Amino acid sequence: MTDTKHESDVAFIKALAELLRENDLTELQVKRDYGEDDSLNVRVSRMSPAAPAPVAVAAAPVAPAPSVSAAPATQAATESDDPAGHPGAVLSPMVGTAYMQPEPDAPAFVSVGASVSEGDTLLIVEAMKTMNHIPAPKSGTVKRILIEDGAAVEYGTPLVIIE
Repeated sequence: MTDTKHESDVAFIKALAELLRENDLTELQVKRDYGEDDSLNVRVSRMSPAAPAPVAVAAAPVAPAPSVSAAPATQAATESDDPAGHPGAVLSPMVGTAYMQPEPDAPAFVSVGASVSEGDTLLIVEAMKTMNHIPAPKSGTVKRILIEDGAAVEYGTPLVIIE
């Protein structure tokens, strides 16, 4: 019986993906209830070919900080236009919700200026009720955190910059 339910869920998700493509949508979220304690939450999203809007939104809180002089401000504005292109950018490997700490009252995994070693947990991305630890791909210093705690992230969203 579980295989039938699994097969129908896969067919349902494929139909949602097709609906997303046919209607040129970037995201679709549906909750399917099977019973009182049994449901399926599905969020299907895709990156659009012209995706500067999500990047600009993610970079907006960082933009006001650099105001030392005209040249660095221009350079910072150029970098914040596409933080995903930064060589130290850590990108989200999946769609989900990003959390900066392991539980609500715990301290954050990292903060700006913190030193990290390769493999250290930077944050968690929750996807389909699974907590996925996002490790540091290299050792270095956290220069920027590009998302807020509890923010929805898509595949390829820049999360943190490590230099």
